[in-house]
Amino acid sequence: MGKVLKIKAFKFPDIPHYEWEGEILHQTSDYLLLICKPGRKLIHHSKNKVFTFNNTSIEFFSLKEWYTAAMEIEKEEVVSVYCNIAKPCVFNNEEICFIDLDLDYVWEKNNEWKVVDEDEFEANSIKYKYTEELIVGAIKALAKLKEEVRKGNFPFNNQFTFNLKTY
Repeated sequence: MGKVLKIKAFKFPDIPHYEWEGEILHQTSDYLLLICKPGRKLIHHSKNKVFTFNNTSIEFFSLKEWYTAAMEIEKEEVVSVYCNIAKPCVFNNEEICFIDLDLDYVWEKNNEWKVVDEDEFEANSIKYKYTEELIVGAIKALAKLKEEVRKGNFPFNNQFTFNLKTY
């Protein structure tokens, strides 16, 4: 079994948003791949609630790119993907943290990919005083993410599903 990490999402610049735990499946100098098991609790600071998730997800946290990706798994198959546009993750051996920049790119089985929360991005860019650099970075990151998905590059190629047989 891999090491269990706390995963923390923040709103810009450092406002606690939500957190949960996952177990390291694979780690490189570019990213971490975690498995999040059924029964995990998500503490949602922004909503002051705790949610329990009863699914398995494989979660990709880039230390270089401006996005994260959570792939929901059923019977060793990806059935949905939820990507956050975010500043590159920071990993300190105990936890992985990222700043959620509101824009999301999502897919559900039998549906097309779609961008969601553009209105939230616009509102929060004013509310949290996003810099021009941050706004441009988020928009460029979304374009790059769309291209990664279109090309079927890792982690959007299901190369990690072989690991699931042991869970």
